[in-house]
Amino acid sequence: MAKRSASQTAQAVSALETMSLGELRAEWQRRYGLPPRHRAADLLRRVLAWRIQADVHGGLDAPTRRMLEKDQAGVKISPTAGMRLARDWAGRRHEVCVIESGVVYEGCTYGSLSEVARHITGQRWNGPRFFGLRQENVR
Repeated sequence: MAKRSASQTAQAVSALETMSLGELRAEWQRRYGLPPRHRAADLLRRVLAWRIQADVHGGLDAPTRRMLEKDQAGVKISPTAGMRLARDWAGRRHEVCVIESGVVYEGCTYGSLSEVARHITGQRWNGPRFFGLRQENVR
């Protein structure tokens, strides 16, 4: 039975190679429900191939899962001088440059990323979160 499962798994993974993004999403839907929002067929193909193989051979072992969860908990990247950050918002790309005394956006210096985010959106935002420097933005 294991050899048959391994053979079927190899065939299923091989079939993914020629599928379009739409076909990959349909295959994910058939197997697992709502597909992830990947826009790149190659990325979805790799994730789907991993899931199919993990169903048969098993996924990550418990110690590896714990290590990954621990390493990802509370990831925060602190902005440092020279760092450039970008965010697409309301159909426009917004870029900032972090300097020693704050943040430069469209030629103006702001005291923090939060000030820039508020300027862009018109609402209070956590600036590091708005610009993707917090774990909840990483997927």
